[in-house]
Amino acid sequence: LASQSTEATVVLRENGKMREKSLTMDTLNPQVKAVEYAVRGPIVTKAGDIERGLQQGQKHPFTEVIKANIGDSHAMGQKPITFLRQVVALCSFPELLDSSSFPEDAKQRARRILQGCGGQSLGSYSASQGVDCIRQDIAVYIEQRDKGVPADWDNIYLTTGASDGIVSILKMLVSGQGRSRSGVMIPIPQYPLYSAAISEMEAVQINYYLDEDNCWALDINELHRAYQAAKEHCHPRVICIINPGNPTGQVQSKKCIEEVLHFAYEENLFVMSDEVYQDNVYSPDCQFHSFKKVLYEMGPEYFNTVELASFHSTSKGYSGECGFRGGYMEVLNLDLEVKAQLVKLLSVRLCPPVSGQAAMDVIVNPPLPHEPSYLQFHKEKRAVLGALAEKAQMTEQILNTVPGIKCNPVQGAMYAFPRIFIPPRAVEEAMSLGISPDMMYCLRLLEETGICLVPGSGFGQREGTYHFRMTILPTTEKLKVLLEKLRDFHIKFLKEYASLEEPKR
Repeated sequence: LASQSTEATVVLRENGKMREKSLTMDTLNPQVKAVEYAVRGPIVTKAGDIERGLQQGQKHPFTEVIKANIGDSHAMGQKPITFLRQVVALCSFPELLDSSSFPEDAKQRARRILQGCGGQSLGSYSASQGVDCIRQDIAVYIEQRDKGVPADWDNIYLTTGASDGIVSILKMLVSGQGRSRSGVMIPIPQYPLYSAAISEMEAVQINYYLDEDNCWALDINELHRAYQAAKEHCHPRVICIINPGNPTGQVQSKKCIEEVLHFAYEENLFVMSDEVYQDNVYSPDCQFHSFKKVLYEMGPEYFNTVELASFHSTSKGYSGECGFRGGYMEVLNLDLEVKAQLVKLLSVRLCPPVSGQAAMDVIVNPPLPHEPSYLQFHKEKRAVLGALAEKAQMTEQILNTVPGIKCNPVQGAMYAFPRIFIPPRAVEEAMSLGISPDMMYCLRLLEETGICLVPGSGFGQREGTYHFRMTILPTTEKLKVLLEKLRDFHIKFLKEYASLEEPKR
């Protein structure tokens, strides 16, 4: 390995002189080095190595790797929504428009999308903000979702998944030096996209902690604490909210959203509302409220002034179409000159994938009751969301039977984020190895059971607490196997480290 790495850095020239690589770890942009993304971190790399080893006949105490590390529905066996795939197929291969195998409502949507594309081809660039008719459909969808709250399609931008939109807005907001450097308030635990983008942009991360003892609720007093503490060393300019929560699975109440928006109004903060799981609400006591609708109901003083960017995606919900990289953002109350700068920034990457835009259009413009695809579409949608609701409940119930594991209700999204008790001796061993205790736990779990989870330290957690994130996406049968293996492993892990104290529940 040493000789390979030397070869990679230094190449012998014909004249005998050594030529060094221009890009090495010493010359690499330090902000790239600072970026961490736990969802595809070292645990996942190791899982891939084990999987390849199993294929090559290596022996392990298990026959397959169960990847519960990432919200990738189709990789976990979820079937595509027929109508969505029909529309995208028709857009991709318009000759199919003459086929009797496709329903007329799918053909109508495909024709409309193609008419909005240059040369009536999905292979052409779109405008940087996206295909106009798709933006118009999104505006209609938002108005219907929010029970009549007006939506202007000029405020809507198609994006490459929600992630692209989130990063673009953060880029617009980061400026200043020293104590005037932009601060970004993010929930802890958080989705690591936020901390990674903040690191890359050299912004200041401001943590506000969700209340684990209160089902991961957002506490307004904690927002004030985090804001006041951060003002000493940076300029807080934006607050990010994930609702429903990732990795925590909570669904915010209307009252909580009102408090956040009032706080943002008072402190002149830009609001970023990550709402990609808006269709994933399972608890009968919970309901999704969009930040935009709540802002509107707070009155014109709020609705016409608070800058709000809301994000949605094809990757989650009931469609789970991660690979299309479809998404959109709606941005309210942006200064007109700044809006022109946002369009300029988006134009640098030309446009989001047009196939992803087409997929997004189907999600916001599904079959209507009088159309031929309506019954099948809603049957498939109900089946996906119904199965997720059952798995959310099952995951919470089984995990809470395990000594030393406490799991809050999975009210929404696609993940459980249980707290795990790790005995002091195991904590000491992890520290001596230079890794976090929950990383050691997840590595051991992977090596002994083939289950791939993400340690809580990758999302952030209160000092002295340990968690992991697992998706609820595997099939019901596979999820049961995963939870049983996890229970057996955890009990064995506790016994191994001979903890005499009562595990914290």
